[in-house]
This record gives sequence, C-alpha cells and structure tokens, in this order.
Amino acid sequence: MVLVASVDVLAGPDVGYLALFSLGPAFACVTGSVRRAVLVGAVAFVLCVNVAWYDTLLTTRRAVVALAAVVGATAAALAAAVRRRHERELADVRSVAEAAQRVLLRPVPRTAGRMRVAVSYTSAAAEARIGGDLYEVVPAAAGGARVIVGDVQGKGLDAVETAALVLGAFREAAPDEQYLDAVGRRLERALNRRLDGEEFVTAVLAEVDADHTVTLLNYGHPAPLLIGADGTVRLAEPDVAAPPLGLASLGPAGPEAHTVDLRPGDQMLLYTDGVAEARNSRGEFYPLVDRAFLLDHEDPERALEALRQDLVSHAGGPSNDDAAMLLLRYRDEPDGPSQ
Repeated sequence: MVLVASVDVLAGPDVGYLALFSLGPAFACVTGSVRRAVLVGAVAFVLCVNVAWYDTLLTTRRAVVALAAVVGATAAALAAAVRRRHERELADVRSVAEAAQRVLLRPVPRTAGRMRVAVSYTSAAAEARIGGDLYEVVPAAAGGARVIVGDVQGKGLDAVETAALVLGAFREAAPDEQYLDAVGRRLERALNRRLDGEEFVTAVLAEVDADHTVTLLNYGHPAPLLIGADGTVRLAEPDVAAPPLGLASLGPAGPEAHTVDLRPGDQMLLYTDGVAEARNSRGEFYPLVDRAFLLDHEDPERALEALRQDLVSHAGGPSNDDAAMLLLRYRDEPDGPSQ
C-alpha cells in the first residue's frame, strides 16, 4: 500500500492507482487475524483518502469507487478471518471430543471363539455433534463372547456420558451374568439411575456360543444383517418389537431372546441408525441389504471398510450422524483365546 501511494503521488492524478489500495485488505483475506484484517483495511482507507485529497480527486467518481473497493475488500477479509477462527475452534473441539470417544470405544478383540471381529466407526461431520454410538465385545466362558452395539438418544457430551455408563455396566455384567437377559437388566438398572424423562438407548445384545448359535436381545435397535456363505441376505428381526433401554419404568415388556445359527463363512453385521438411515441427495436411504455383497472380501476389516466407503459415497460425503458397524464372521475352527 505504501508502494501504491508512492507511485500514485509520483505519477500524478491522471494515471489512477487509487483502486489498487484494495490489494492490502485483499491480501489480509488470505492470512491474518480479525484484528489484522480490520487494521489493514483502516490503513488502506486512510491512505486512499489522503492520496485522493492530494490528487484533488476526493469528490470524484474514481475516488468513491476506490474507497468502495477498499471497504468491500476489508469486509471480505474480516469475514474470512472470522471463519478461519471458527474453523480452528471447531477443529479443536472435535479433536478433543473424538479423542474422548476413542478412549471410550477401545479396540475390540479381533477374534472371539470361532468369530472373527471387525469394527468401523465414522464420526458425524456436523460441527462437533459427536454422538453416543457404542460397541463392545467381551470374551465369555467356554470360548464364546458377548457383544453390544447401541445408540444413545441425542448428541454431544451428554450422549457420550450415557454411552460410557452403558459400556461400563456391560463390561462389568457380561463376564459375570449367566444369562443374557440378566445382562440387559443390569444395563436397565444402571440407566434408570442416570436417565430422566423419555431419554433412552437402543441396543442389540448378542451372545455368541462356542458352537454356531447366536442369541440376540433387541432393545428397539435396527435388526442385525445376516449374510450367508451362499450369498443369502436377511435381517434378524425379533418376533415381537421391544422398547429401548431406559424405558422399562414406563411398563412395556422387555425383549424376548431369539437365536440364529451361523455356519462357517456366515456373517452377522450389527450397526447403528447412522448406517440404515443415511440418505443421498434424493433423500433415499442407504440400501444396506442390496450392498451386503461388499462384505465378501476374505479379510473382515477390508470388507467392512469397503462397505463404509460405499456408505460415504451414497451420502455424498460424511454423514450428519455417527455410523458404527461391527462385523462377526464365523470361522471353521477357533485358534485359541480371544485376541
């Protein structure tokens, strides 16, 4: 800006360098803080006024246009600086929130009895709206395992706190209780001490036996997807719908256990509503059943990643809701304790 002022004074009023004073705030738009953007814009405005007065052009159209350009460039620089500050603050909040959620959702065993296990978790993209999606695999007696996949109502740190409560209660109850429904009652009691009003948690509890049987308790959650080794696909829907966890005090009956049989090569996908309810630009839900063939890869983790990438492609980018998936694949023979 000093260079523009010097050149204008030396060249005289006929050349018309006044509009170039807007270059100052224009460059401030690229880098710099809000204070710097305002300061550079003010300096450019003062210089432009003084040079226009020196050239006896202060009341002319040329000077008015130049001053308007300086004001416009300053406003753009100010808006860009505010947006950069907001994005930095948002990135900091999201990094802290996601770090807390990673601590909460610790790595699960890669094998559990005759099951190979893979997990995928995609955080929501909408600001810092971390959700309460949760999952866990706890080795059980006789080479089996107990599994939970759930979704807390709401978003933010309150949802994460509730998810931590559910996971803590599950990790404590799953190895000790003899029956799966007793684990569910422990979760219900823990939530009743925490939740108020109509807050709730949808969840699926699964007990994987040492043989080929999986027992399911569905608390108002999307039904697991069963993919047979022969390519058949179906949903493991309960005979009777049950309410989510946290609503037992309102009187509805809890879920009834139902079992499914898995053979070598069969798979079970447990997921949250961020998968089932992901929409594309036309408002169409993600066709999970039709896309189940993506899980054919021999590596469960790569299979799950292929499905996740397809989900992101369907939504046209990261979803506004968290999406958690847990894949269980039945193997021919166990190879020792869970890892």
